[in-house]
Amino acid sequence: RRCDMANEFTQEMKTRLLNERAELIARMHGDNAKFKTEAATGRGDSVDLASDEGAFKKMEALNAMDAKRLTAIENALKRISENRYGVCLKCGKKIPEDRLRAMPSAVLCIDCKTAEEKRSR
Repeated sequence: RRCDMANEFTQEMKTRLLNERAELIARMHGDNAKFKTEAATGRGDSVDLASDEGAFKKMEALNAMDAKRLTAIENALKRISENRYGVCLKCGKKIPEDRLRAMPSAVLCIDCKTAEEKRSR
């Protein structure tokens, strides 16, 4: 029965990750298309937007964050397919379900994540 519950949880996380990936990809395509359309048509504030280096840098930063998140989702889906999902990559212990529900692409248990954050300060 425990194995069934683990499989149900993993399937739930897989579905959630797939949905997050689809939403993220759609948003990334939409944001890029909107930016390109506004810049090409010269409508609205697009001239200001195209010439505003700050807006461009903000768009680049958002795209970089989205790309990083997409990579994390893809890696989590790969771990699911390899039956390695929910295992801390540093210590090998099981990552608690509560942590995975909060962050389905988590790769570290709370202890290892806390230790990593303390080292990076």
